[in-house]
Amino acid sequence: MLDSLITSKTRIRLLVKFFSNPDTRAYLREIAEEFGESTNAVRVELNRLSDAKLLNSAPEGRTIKYTANTTHPLFGNITQIVNKYLGLDEIALNIVDRLGNVQLALVIGDYARGVDSGIIDLVIVGDEIDRNLLDQLSRKVEDIINRKIRSLILTPGEFQNFEKQDRFKKPILLYGEI
Repeated sequence: MLDSLITSKTRIRLLVKFFSNPDTRAYLREIAEEFGESTNAVRVELNRLSDAKLLNSAPEGRTIKYTANTTHPLFGNITQIVNKYLGLDEIALNIVDRLGNVQLALVIGDYARGVDSGIIDLVIVGDEIDRNLLDQLSRKVEDIINRKIRSLILTPGEFQNFEKQDRFKKPILLYGEI
């Protein structure tokens, strides 16, 4: 869907990186390495997004760090489009509401860091979660979004132990409050 509107694959990947999680901060060489592209190709797109004021850039030592401009008037709209592109809205609507006593639903891992790896790590926190229904709904959503959903179900007590781990830092909140 998004690739028919935006012809630059690098620009799409940058939008996903910065607008799927607005806390993402990255610099040119780091992004080029992650994307497996030349620094020049990434620089061109970073400059275009910066010129459009969609990204903020700030010097940090000898590098320039880029972040999403959360004050841009289109920030919310672009975030919604990116979430639709990633299928996060489908996950939230189709999975969380029908599973049982869900207190919290989070995306962690690559997608929370703004990396479109093809695998969405979903954490469901609650009691009496229907695992069979979760698996069934996940397969349906996977077909819609063309991405694999890897889910982890935790009780509230288990989540308190796990949330201190690095992989739980800066998650994307789909449902509930942290």
